[in-house]
Amino acid sequence: MDAVAELRIAATTCEVVVAASPPARSFPHSLAAAAFIVLWTVLNLLYLAFLCPHDLAPDEAHYWHWSRHLDWSYYSKGPLVAWLIRASCEPFGDTMFAVRLPAVLSSAALLAGLYVLIADVLHDRRLALGTILCAIALPGVSAGAVLMTIDPPFLACWCWSLVGLNRAIERNSLGWWCIAGFCTALGVLAKYPMLLLPAAMWIWLARKRAGSVSDGRAESVASASGSLRVGLLVYSAITLLGCVPILIWSANHDWVSLQHVLGQAGVNPDTEATWTTPLAYIGGQVGLLFGFWFVAVAAGAWRFRRTRDTGLSLAWWSSVPVWCVFLAASFRTPSQLNWPAAAYVGGSVLAAAWLRDAWTSRGVRIGLILAVILGSAYSFGLRFPQLFRPMIAAVLPQPSDGNPTPIRKLDPTTRLAGWRTLAAEIDRQRERIREETGEDPVLAGMTWTLPGELAFRCAGQPEVFSFGLALADRHSQYDLWRPNPVSDPEAFRGRTFLYVGDRIPEFDSIFERVEEPIIVTQRERDVPLARWTIWRCRGFRGFPERRTPIGY
Repeated sequence: MDAVAELRIAATTCEVVVAASPPARSFPHSLAAAAFIVLWTVLNLLYLAFLCPHDLAPDEAHYWHWSRHLDWSYYSKGPLVAWLIRASCEPFGDTMFAVRLPAVLSSAALLAGLYVLIADVLHDRRLALGTILCAIALPGVSAGAVLMTIDPPFLACWCWSLVGLNRAIERNSLGWWCIAGFCTALGVLAKYPMLLLPAAMWIWLARKRAGSVSDGRAESVASASGSLRVGLLVYSAITLLGCVPILIWSANHDWVSLQHVLGQAGVNPDTEATWTTPLAYIGGQVGLLFGFWFVAVAAGAWRFRRTRDTGLSLAWWSSVPVWCVFLAASFRTPSQLNWPAAAYVGGSVLAAAWLRDAWTSRGVRIGLILAVILGSAYSFGLRFPQLFRPMIAAVLPQPSDGNPTPIRKLDPTTRLAGWRTLAAEIDRQRERIREETGEDPVLAGMTWTLPGELAFRCAGQPEVFSFGLALADRHSQYDLWRPNPVSDPEAFRGRTFLYVGDRIPEFDSIFERVEEPIIVTQRERDVPLARWTIWRCRGFRGFPERRTPIGY
C-alpha cells in the first residue's frame, strides 16, 4: 500500500470517528445564570442579616406603615408594596430584614427575567449572562436589591411582562398572553406607569399594521394582525383587572390618587413650562448610567428604530416612548431619577444588541470595563458608606449653625442614618412624660417622611401622626387615616405631644405650652450625619384652618 493510500484511509477513519463522536457540550450559560442569581440572592440576604449599616429609608418606613393598615390602595401608590411587606413581616416579624426581604426576591426575579428576555430576543445566552453580570454593577440595580420601595417589584413585573409578550407573539400562544397580562396587572398594583406598557404595545401593533400595508403585505396584515389584536385584547383585559382595586378605592376617596399623579406630573394650570428641568432630567439619566450605559441604550435605540425583528421591536417600543413620556413630563415638573427606570428594561436589550455588533471597537470594550468598575465601586460605597464618609467630610466645609450636616449634600445614604438614635431619645421623653402625666404622649412628625420611621423604631411601634397637612407640606396617606390631629382635633384636645420637626409659627395658639426643644444629632466618627429637633408640647388645642392643594 503506497503512502497516498494510507493517508486516504487515515483521513476516512478520522471522519468516521468525528462523525460518530458525541457533539461537544456547549457551556451551560443558563445553569451559570441560575447559579449566579442564587449566589446574588444569598449574598444580599447575608448582607441584610449581618452587614447592612442602614436604617430603613423614609420611603421604606412609609410603606411599612401602610402595611399595618392593609387596604385596596393608598394615597400615592397601589397596594402591592404594602401587601408584600406585610406578607414578609407576618412570618418574620416587623424587622428591617423582613421589610426588605421582598426587595431581594424581586431583584432575583428581575435578573432572571432579564436573562430570559435577552436570550429569547437575541438568541445568545452568553450575551444574556454577560448582561446580568454587568447589570448588578449599576447602583440602581444594586440598591434595588436591598431597599424595599415600589421599584423592585414593579421592574420585575415589567420585565416578565415583556418576556410574556415576546413569547406570546413569537409562539402565537394564548397562555403567554395571559401570563403577560397577569404580570402587568401585578405591576399596576405596584406603580401606575405600568399602564404605559399596554399602551406602547397597541401603538406597536398599529405601526406594524401600517408598515405591512405600506410594504404591500396585505396577506400578512389579514392573518397576523388579527391574531395579535385578539391576543392584545386578552392581555389588556387581564391588565385592567389590576386596576379594579385601585379604582374602587379611589372612587371612595374622592380620586385623590389621580389628583396626586396629575400634580406630580405638573398637569395643573399653575405650573409653568421651563427649559432647565428637561436638561436636568437628561443629565440625571446620563449620570445615573455612568455615561456609557446611556450611550449604549441610545445607540441601540437609534440602530434598531426601524427593525422588523419582533423582539427588538417590542424592546424599542417598551423603551423609547416610555422614556420620552417622562422627558415630556420634565417640561412641567422636576423629575426624579427613577421615573424612567422601566424604559431601561427594554433598553438593556437594545444596548446588548448594539454592544454585540460594536464589540470589535476597542473604545467600546474600554468604556464597558470602566463603566463596570465605576459602577461596582459606587455600588460598594452605597452599601458600606461608613468606609468613605471621613474622606467625603474632609473636602466639605465644617459644620455650622446654618449648615449642621454638610455631608448630606454628597452622601445620599445619610437619609438612612440615625433613626435609632432619634427613636431612643423619643422613648426617653415618652417615659418622662408618662411619669409626669400618667399617660402616653402622642407622637407626630413635621412631614410624611417622619411618622413611619418613628413608628418602626420607637418602643412598642406606636402609632405616629403627621402635621404635614397643617404645615403646607404635600398631602399623604396620613391625611386619610382617621382620626388624626389635623382633621380631628377634638380627639386629641388637651393631650401632650412629642413633635419632631421645625418650630411651628403658631405654636402658642396650637398648644397651651411648648418646652425648650431637644436637639438630636447623629454622628459617625465625629461627622454629623443627621439632625432633628424634638418639641414637648403640652395641651393640644388644634390647628388653624389651612390646607394645601390635594394634588400637591
